[in-house]
Amino acid sequence: MLIKKNKTRAALIALLALGSAAAWPRVVAAETVLRIGMTAADIPRTLGQPDQGFEGNRFTGLTMYDALTGWDLSSADKASVVIPGLATEWKVDDADKTKWVFKLRPGVTFHDGSPFNADAVVWNVEKVLKQDAPQFDASQVGVTASRMPTLASAKKIDDMTVELTTKEPDSFLPINLTNLFMASPAKWQAFYDKAEGTDAKAKSQAAWTAFAKDASGTGPWKMASFTPRERLELVKNAAYWDKARVPKIDKMVLLPMPEANARTAALLSGQVDWVEAPAPDALPELKQRGFKLYANEQPHVWPWQFSRVEGSPWNDIRVRKAANLCVDREGLKDGLLAGLMVPATGTFEPGHPWRGKPAFEIKYDKATAQKLMQEAGYGPNKKLTVKTQTSASGSGQMQPLPMNEYLQQALAECYFDVQLDVIEWNTLFTNWRRGAKDPSANGSHATNVTYAAMDPFFALVRFLQSGMAPPVSNNWGFINNPKFDELVKKARQTFDPAARDAALAELHAASVDDAAFLYVAHDVGPRAMSPKVTGVVQPKSWFIDFSPVSMN
Repeated sequence: MLIKKNKTRAALIALLALGSAAAWPRVVAAETVLRIGMTAADIPRTLGQPDQGFEGNRFTGLTMYDALTGWDLSSADKASVVIPGLATEWKVDDADKTKWVFKLRPGVTFHDGSPFNADAVVWNVEKVLKQDAPQFDASQVGVTASRMPTLASAKKIDDMTVELTTKEPDSFLPINLTNLFMASPAKWQAFYDKAEGTDAKAKSQAAWTAFAKDASGTGPWKMASFTPRERLELVKNAAYWDKARVPKIDKMVLLPMPEANARTAALLSGQVDWVEAPAPDALPELKQRGFKLYANEQPHVWPWQFSRVEGSPWNDIRVRKAANLCVDREGLKDGLLAGLMVPATGTFEPGHPWRGKPAFEIKYDKATAQKLMQEAGYGPNKKLTVKTQTSASGSGQMQPLPMNEYLQQALAECYFDVQLDVIEWNTLFTNWRRGAKDPSANGSHATNVTYAAMDPFFALVRFLQSGMAPPVSNNWGFINNPKFDELVKKARQTFDPAARDAALAELHAASVDDAAFLYVAHDVGPRAMSPKVTGVVQPKSWFIDFSPVSMN
């Protein structure tokens, strides 16, 4: 009996050993998965032109798609600059500064196997600019055309060459084109052909809806599965044209988690491997438990953008300057945000080539702020009521509710009565393009939408030029300053880099002297992640490259 039991046990051990051995290849080749908790409340749109601000570009733009030009995200020390993407080179016409020739990268294919070429570029330009084009999609226009407002048309020269035409000379065009992502015309056409009905517009909308669920770009990541408001799964594109940027992990799962404490709890419990903007008060625990923290000063500003329409309290420059002098930014940094911000004294800080030499020094000076408010007719017994529209979360918004409550208390000491209109992030972002005159502003005198400052148009032009007022772009408050317009034109039509930088510095200094915004903070893009996550490069950019990331 004992012998029989021993034989049975030996047989069982042998069977288990055989089973374990058979499993070895599967363990070695196990799929590596990175799970990320985003600050967005929903998955950014996947059809080629994302929403959700630059968080959309980061997660569903730069992952699945490429543009003609891109950003160098390879360094944590150097500023991110524009580099070739699907275009290998470009040049403005010497005789006609409204015409640009772009040479395209050969041998690139979309995820569905169709070729990338000049026809694809023209098709993607016309999807947002040509209203009578079959693929024109009005839903993609607001988040695209407003970021490249001078682009007028595209023309094929040959299979690997396109000519882009602008409405006026615009030296910013190559930078603006980082926002125009190339979707597959062939994939879209297949959906269009399958759509029922004879109405071309309805078929086009049906095709884009289907495309969003089964997208095709040229990027390093391909869509695997998509559940709106819940998750997006991306898998590596092993055939990506830039072999140095083929992802090192097999799958990336994106999960909407708009509440900072919920994101942090998900990381601590092992539900995710990476979170954007962890709760600042949880940083000590995260560090103690071995989680990695990344942060780097970004070209990104957390402001209040003032309404300048008739009747706005912010039309008085004394009031605008008082608000800028009444905020203790160092106190905000060291207290509420646990060091995760850089105090803002403008869109650019000293040392930046576009900083200039503003005469108005933005700092904490409550006495001067109170004096300015008294000169404007306000005081302890006569408060100035101002209403600001903000969000509860969102792309680059950092910790919007606690930060706005901090401003509410700070400005109260300078005779402001701040009211907050808190709405959902994507709604706030949509309202941003509609402007202070639109009913969606709900009577607000300011809006709190953060902005990236990586290029001249995004950092300055779209806010300061009068022609960028809604619905064209993001001059939400309808600023109309002839000096700003003159300096924008000067910078845009200057193609020598050094001279253009000088013009932009002059524009920035003028905007600070005018106290155009309430400048509060520069984001540092805080991220927290499991120690299993390696290979992360946190660039000086609002974006990040997921390709070099590995999972141990």
